[in-house]
Amino acid sequence: MHITVDYELCEGHGQCILAAPEVFDLPDDSEQVVLLDPDPSPVAHAAVIQAAAMCPAQALRIED
Repeated sequence: MHITVDYELCEGHGQCILAAPEVFDLPDDSEQVVLLDPDPSPVAHAAVIQAAAMCPAQALRIED
């Protein structure tokens, strides 16, 4: 699994962080999420899929 963030769409809602805090972060000085791990371990795959589904801006892309 490989994840990308479309920063033209990301509005920094932070829903992805609620689902997968080990993969995403929202630093205090940022208005957009930071991708901590673009190739997460299989253990995190379900959480990343949930994070992408929760994103109101649909800014997360998952590739196999």
